[in-house]
Amino acid sequence: MELKNINDIDDATKGARKELFRIGTALLFIVGIMLYTISQNSVDGSPSTLLIIAAMIGGYMAMNIGANDVANNVGPAVGSKALTLTGAILIAAIFEASGALIAGGDVVSTIKKGIIDPSGVLSSDSFVWMMMAALLAGAIWLNIATALGAPVSTTHSIVGGVLGAGIAAGGMGIANWDKMGAIAASWVISPVMGGLIAAGFLYFIKRFITYRSDMLSAAKRMVPLLVAIMGWAFSTYLIVKGLKKIWKVDFLSAVGIALIIAIVIYIIVRPMVSKAAEKLLNDKDSVNSLFTLPLIFSAALLSFAHGANDVANAVGPLAAINEVLSTGAVAVKAAIPLWVMLIGAIGIAIGLALYGPKLIKTVGSEITELNKMRAFCVAMAASITVIIASQLGLPVSSTHIAVGGIFGVGFLREYLKASYAEMVEEIKHHHESDNPEEIEAFLMEFKKAPLEKKRQMLYELKMKSAKAHLTKKERKQLKKVYNTELVKRSHLYKIAAAWVITVPVSGLMAALLYFTIRGMMLP
Repeated sequence: MELKNINDIDDATKGARKELFRIGTALLFIVGIMLYTISQNSVDGSPSTLLIIAAMIGGYMAMNIGANDVANNVGPAVGSKALTLTGAILIAAIFEASGALIAGGDVVSTIKKGIIDPSGVLSSDSFVWMMMAALLAGAIWLNIATALGAPVSTTHSIVGGVLGAGIAAGGMGIANWDKMGAIAASWVISPVMGGLIAAGFLYFIKRFITYRSDMLSAAKRMVPLLVAIMGWAFSTYLIVKGLKKIWKVDFLSAVGIALIIAIVIYIIVRPMVSKAAEKLLNDKDSVNSLFTLPLIFSAALLSFAHGANDVANAVGPLAAINEVLSTGAVAVKAAIPLWVMLIGAIGIAIGLALYGPKLIKTVGSEITELNKMRAFCVAMAASITVIIASQLGLPVSSTHIAVGGIFGVGFLREYLKASYAEMVEEIKHHHESDNPEEIEAFLMEFKKAPLEKKRQMLYELKMKSAKAHLTKKERKQLKKVYNTELVKRSHLYKIAAAWVITVPVSGLMAALLYFTIRGMMLP
């Protein structure tokens, strides 16, 4: 066989080999969990088969959380090229695992979000079967969503699983429908809040930095302030959410501590930004580079807080099963043994390394183009929205917030580009000269002018012009012509559809799995 043919075959099978490696590594992790659980846990002197199976399902769930949910924390930093894909995976894996092990807590609620009443379950056996079905259904749905390239909420996946399995075990009356209504409302609240906050920060940056003639001087003033605000928001977020299980602090105290941290950050960052700006050119790329370090820190802190909070989605049901099998009683709270927490932490890291790149690319670059300024705004939205929502008692999803923030900056860019194109058309329409060179010179001056001067130039041009102003119909036609789509609508529709069906689909799967497990376990 010729060397060329051998190389062609090698290239054709490379993708399959990578996939086999990923599947093999995942299976080794699951088998490792099985062997460890057999060696370390027993009930009445012999290993509990149910606990072994539950631990394996918990590991599978943890890997799917790592593959799908972690992309929201590091995707924008990768898409903006602040981090390489490998660097992002390493940072996320380290800080996700650290968050889970350091701040994941010793106790977890057995029923996530209180969506069902555990007293409605007839027996401890039924409760164990229900939690296994919920965990497996949530994991399968996350696996499907990852394969489709749709970032979905892991919290909603497990909530849907618990709801479906709970109804199957105890009937419709077991569900807390008020809680479910609030969770359904978060499908709209989370992305809208995230999008508005991210768009607001991006407009602020444009208005006070990139729309100025001297961008570097503006950046020297504003970037340290923005980084300090970020430090304030992230410190509050970390104290209120990330460290809440090991350090109890009321909200006002958290805000005060975070404010002190923000002031210190401002004092440190201001001379650093000033020194860095002196070596840069007066353009947007230079301003962009000033946001690199803040983005790296944001990716690390978001990952830590995510690991501390969302590891419960993987190990919560497993901890509940372990508690029931150990004590024989269904409890509202369950202790999390170290071995259970390790399954969650290691599983998230492995899932991120094996299958995370697909969703990281989707979040970071396939929805809309992200530079460092836009990614910074998404990170700000992720922390601030959670803080606001937690104080208002609104259930929100970190996935929905981050993705909503990405859509927000994309739609703002569409609006601003369309508005600018419309202004250019008005200049061409009203300019007193028909000489293309004079019009082009005016447009060049207009482009370089600060925002206030742009408005003044356009106003003066209209006052001088004897031509009629554009009619309402003409303006609508212009908007259609210059409406540049900077957000991929196909991704918008796919992700929105995945969000809406997450709870129903995981709930239906959990109900079917519950009946299957019960059928196998009953004599």
